[in-house]
Amino acid sequence: MRVNRLAALALASLVGVGALTACSSSSSGNSSGGSDKNATLTYWASNQGTSLDNDKQVLGPELAKFTQQTGIKVNLQVVPWSDLLNNILTATTSGKGPDVLNIGNTWSASLQATGAFVPFDDTVMAKIGGKSQFLGGSLSATGAAGQPPTAVPIYSLAYGLYYNKKYFTEAGISQPPSTWPEFETDAKKLTTAQHSGLSIEGGSVSENIHNVFTLSQQQGGAFFDAAGKPTFDTPQNVAAIRQYLDFIQTDKITNPSNAEYAQGTEALADFAKGKSAMVLWQAASGSLKQLGMNAADIGVAPMPLPDPMPAGGKKVTSMVAGINLAVFKNTKHLDAALEFVKFMTSTPEQKVLNKSYGSLPSVNDAYADPAFTTPAVLTFKTILSTSAAPLPAVASESQFETLIGTAIKNMLADVASGKNVSDSEISSQLKAAQQQIS
Repeated sequence: MRVNRLAALALASLVGVGALTACSSSSSGNSSGGSDKNATLTYWASNQGTSLDNDKQVLGPELAKFTQQTGIKVNLQVVPWSDLLNNILTATTSGKGPDVLNIGNTWSASLQATGAFVPFDDTVMAKIGGKSQFLGGSLSATGAAGQPPTAVPIYSLAYGLYYNKKYFTEAGISQPPSTWPEFETDAKKLTTAQHSGLSIEGGSVSENIHNVFTLSQQQGGAFFDAAGKPTFDTPQNVAAIRQYLDFIQTDKITNPSNAEYAQGTEALADFAKGKSAMVLWQAASGSLKQLGMNAADIGVAPMPLPDPMPAGGKKVTSMVAGINLAVFKNTKHLDAALEFVKFMTSTPEQKVLNKSYGSLPSVNDAYADPAFTTPAVLTFKTILSTSAAPLPAVASESQFETLIGTAIKNMLADVASGKNVSDSEISSQLKAAQQQIS
């Protein structure tokens, strides 16, 4: 979920004035029923697979199945994460966008504040099968508290520590690390001329902030207070960023080239190809197998925790990750769009799609499938239900992700080039970001 500063500022502007453009379309809310059976929907899908082409290969047969069942055609456009939010914001201002689209679940509250999307109130929920079909944890990351969701979950995810079992055995390590001191010791053993101990997607705004948010939670930190006021420059947040930078700067367990990885796939590809021994990543077993990694070598465990735990520290090992499915208010084919949402979140489709991507189903009934009772899936499901925390559900959340994630990206670039980034520099960057937040 990588966005740029321009996108964040545009979003802040939209939040301030409300949705005065996209939501005023006289074509919104078409519920003509029969005529929608011959509709053509435009669907913006996020890049969930190993490439854009891989997503087309996964989604193409399923969309054809939907057309066969309903007569409704779907124009598929797979959008890279680097472009997705920017494209969405342009669509909310122009009123020209897709009918249905994927959004990062952390954007839900920010996009909800624009008013540009169909609220999934009780009536709309009933049309797609009802609220009770969804996992409670995933449904919690679909918008601001006390308001109807702005989207519904389609792919549920959590972060975990993937590790190469073969490399662990060769290094004499019997089990994955459960604490950060153990992790540092193991990662240094695993850093050789052939592979690094850990790969990261250091050029990715979203990967940076997602990991640092979790590290901040472990330190007892927060980026917003209970009233929604930004609290970026705190000792806990500085410590979290310091830990992340030090993977390259002082621990030297991550190749400095990782600071340039920005496609959302490069760190995972390095791990799959044996160029790194570990990676902190969202559920991706399916992608690892598609990238050619031997399934027997894939291990997964929760992200390590501090030892000792800092005062106020939380045993959080992931943010509540996932992808949501939203409908633009100004669609000319609301009934068809909701029928498509119902199809994509149905139990049969949830099984097919999440098997392909290695993600977690967002509906309860899909877990009866043996494919979702494997040790890896159960590990991620446990993380999501017991040790994952949602990012702040505030209107400025997307701007926060962009500002802090970009600052981390720039600091990683500095340490990769040999510059030492001190705690005072981290604090200065956090202060600057807090001054820009709307």
